[in-house]
Amino acid sequence: MNYLAHIYLSKEDKKLRIGNFIADSVKGKDFSVFPYRVAQGIILHREIDTFTDTHAVVRQSKDLIREKYGHWSGVIVDIYYDHFLAANWSDFHEIPLKDYVQEFYKDLNDAHSVLPKRVQKFLPFMVEQNWLYNYATVEGISIIFEQMNHRTKGKSNMNLAPIDLINNYRELEQHFRLFFEDLKKYTEERILELQ
Repeated sequence: MNYLAHIYLSKEDKKLRIGNFIADSVKGKDFSVFPYRVAQGIILHREIDTFTDTHAVVRQSKDLIREKYGHWSGVIVDIYYDHFLAANWSDFHEIPLKDYVQEFYKDLNDAHSVLPKRVQKFLPFMVEQNWLYNYATVEGISIIFEQMNHRTKGKSNMNLAPIDLINNYRELEQHFRLFFEDLKKYTEERILELQ
């Protein structure tokens, strides 16, 4: 899963959400520099990633595009799934997506000193370009795929990923909905165990 799903799955626990959000920018297993609940968010993020990577439905989504994108198919499916979450946000949360993401950006700014340097660096761009909100449209994720393709020097061909999303939209959305129910249950259980 990508940023929006990790944030959503942390419920309304601000510190857990921040840890879940920054986890990809944290190396190793020593989280002692972080507040306890932020460290638990990092652990939760890694467990969500493991659950996602080994789930049969996610594998089906990757298989739809694997021939074209190879090992990048997992990253692409993560963004597709964030798109489906954002596009159908009112099915999952009572606060409108626009308000939800603005509140999260504020939480990140409030916790600025806790954020890894890499996150501090990209945060202004993320807020300015409103990445999380823009997941809701194909146009929005097209920009993200363009940027990612640029970062891989064109090797990933991620700039083409929106076409494959459109061509397989209904099937991928069904995959997302099936998988996300399992993921929500798994995450709810793990959060209870982490307390």
